[in-house]
Amino acid sequence: MLSIHQKIAQQQKLTPQQIQYQKLLQLNTLALEQRIKTELEMNPFLEEIEEEEMVQELREEKPDDENESGESLENDEFDIEDFMNDDEIDDFKAPKHPDEENSRPTPRSRKTLTERLIEQVELLDLTEEEMIFGKEIIYNLDKDGYFREGLEDILDYLKTFEGIEIPPERAEEILKQIQKLDPVGIASRNLQECLLVQLENSDYDPYYSYLAKKILKEGFEDFTAKRYEAIQKNFNISEQTLKKVIDLIKKLNPKPGAGEIDSDEANQITPDFIIEKVDDNYIITLNDRAMPSVTINQKYLEIMEAKKGKRKLSPQERETKNFLKEKLESAKWFIASIQQRRETLLKIMRAIFEKQYEFFENGPRYLKPLIYKDIADEIGMDISTISRVVNGKYVQSPQGIHELKYFFSEGLKTDQGEEISNKHIKELIKEIIEGEPKKAPYSDDKIASMLKEKGIQIARRTVAKYREQMMIPVARMRKEL
Repeated sequence: MLSIHQKIAQQQKLTPQQIQYQKLLQLNTLALEQRIKTELEMNPFLEEIEEEEMVQELREEKPDDENESGESLENDEFDIEDFMNDDEIDDFKAPKHPDEENSRPTPRSRKTLTERLIEQVELLDLTEEEMIFGKEIIYNLDKDGYFREGLEDILDYLKTFEGIEIPPERAEEILKQIQKLDPVGIASRNLQECLLVQLENSDYDPYYSYLAKKILKEGFEDFTAKRYEAIQKNFNISEQTLKKVIDLIKKLNPKPGAGEIDSDEANQITPDFIIEKVDDNYIITLNDRAMPSVTINQKYLEIMEAKKGKRKLSPQERETKNFLKEKLESAKWFIASIQQRRETLLKIMRAIFEKQYEFFENGPRYLKPLIYKDIADEIGMDISTISRVVNGKYVQSPQGIHELKYFFSEGLKTDQGEEISNKHIKELIKEIIEGEPKKAPYSDDKIASMLKEKGIQIARRTVAKYREQMMIPVARMRKEL
C-alpha cells in the first residue's frame, strides 16, 4: 500500500562554489596555472591583468578610440545580440603584443636516444631488409636500453607481417653491430652481455680487462652476489688485484639507455612554496609569481549594462542574458576561490614551519612527529583540507626540496621519554650504515642493537623495513673490498 509522508532531516551538501574551491586546493602550481589558462579561454568575463594594461596602451595609440570600421565604440549602442557574435566578442579580448612570441626563448631541440640510434643504424652496411630489422630492435628497447624481446620474436614478426626473412645467424651479427653503437652496450639482452660488450670495446689496461672479462664470463654469479673470497680462490688472484678489477667494472655503464629513452617524459618538480632565510628570519612565500593574474573584464560589464531596461527582451535574448549572468558569477567565484586557496596554503605552510622549525634550522635529524590533526587543530581547519593541501605539493628551503607529506610522520618514544620521528630513526640507520666497516657490514640485528644502546627500542624487522624504504641493500650486498 502506497502512502505519502513528510520527513524533516538535516543534510550537509557542498555548493558548486565549495566544490570548485576544494578542487583548486588540490592543484599544485603547474596544474593551477593550466587551470587558470583554461578558465580564461572558457569564460569571457575573465581576463589577465597584464593583457588589460596592454589593451590600454593600444587604446592610447588610437586617440579616437575607433574600431576596425572607423566607428566610435563609445557612441555605439549594444544589444544582447552582440554577445552572440563570436567576432564581436573577439574584438574585446585583449590582443597579444606583436613582440610577445619573440620575447619568449625557444628551447633548443634535442634528439632522443632512439633518433640518434636510428641515424647510426642507417650508416651501417646493411641491406634494406636488414635495415628494417635493425630499426625494429631499436624500437623495442626498454627504458634502460636493454633488448628484452628476443631475436626470434622480431624475426617471426617480420616474416609474418613484412615478408622479410633474415637468417638467425645474420640477425645475431646485426645485433652485435648495434651493441657497438653509441652508447656502447645498448641493445644488450642482459647485464652480463652489456658489461662484456663495453669491456671488449674499451681501451682499459689489457691485463685487468682480461681478468674482468674472465670473471664476468665464468664467475658472474659470484660477482653479483659479492662472494669475493670465492672469486679470489677460483681465479687465483690477490685481494688487491680483485679490487682493481672491480674498480674497472664499476666504470662501466650498467644501464646505457637510462635517462635517455623517452626522456621527454621526465618529470620536473616545481616547488609550490619557497622558504628563505634572511639574517635570522625566515620568509615564506607562495611560488605563484608566474601565475596569470585574472580580473573581471570591464568591457563586458559595460556591454551588459548598455541597454538595460530599454526594451523587452525576446526569449532567446533573455536566455543569453541569463547565460552571461552565470558566467559573470562564475568568474567572481573563480577569482575568490583562487584568493582563498592562496590564503589557506600559506596558513598551512606557516603552521608546518612552526611545528618543524628545528628541521628547517638544523636538518632532517631534528624532524618531529607530526600528524594532520595537529595542523588542523592549530589553524582551525578540517583534516581533509590539510590532506588536500599537502598531497603533491613541494617546498624549497635551505634544507632542499621536500614534499609537504615529508613533514608528517608517526612518533616513537625513547627510553628517556622523548618522542622522535620515524624519519629521524631512518636518518640514524643511514648514518650507522655509512659508518660501518665495508668488509663486514652490519646486519639488521646489529643495527637494532646499536639503536637500543641509544635508547630507541626497535625490532629487527622494523630496521629491515626502514632500510628497504631507503633503497639500501642487505648487508651481504653492501660488502666491499
